[in-house]
Amino acid sequence: QVQLVESGGGLVQPGGSLRLSCAASGSIVSIHTMGWYRQAPGKQRELVATITSGGSTNYADSVKGRFTISRENAKKTVYLQMNSLKPEDTAVYYCNLRQVGINYWGQGTQVTVSS
Repeated sequence: QVQLVESGGGLVQPGGSLRLSCAASGSIVSIHTMGWYRQAPGKQRELVATITSGGSTNYADSVKGRFTISRENAKKTVYLQMNSLKPEDTAVYYCNLRQVGINYWGQGTQVTVSS
């Protein structure tokens, strides 16, 4: 089993920044992908960014140039640095780890962008 614990959400004004963290534990294989998804009220969950165990990254068009995903392999932790936040970034952000065809999810952390 794999456990994911997120932290770092909160309330921020438009134009501000937040950094999300996700610590993974359990049976993690060497080849896997970690990432962040988000779900706004009344909308489907959508991809924000992913990073492979080799360091390749992928971003949703809506966050390119504003968000940066990174990882610290020794700590089994993935980060999402979010800059220039907009009200439309408001959502519950979920950490994801995918390995051998199985998806694992964190409990989610709320990010609210509002003045």
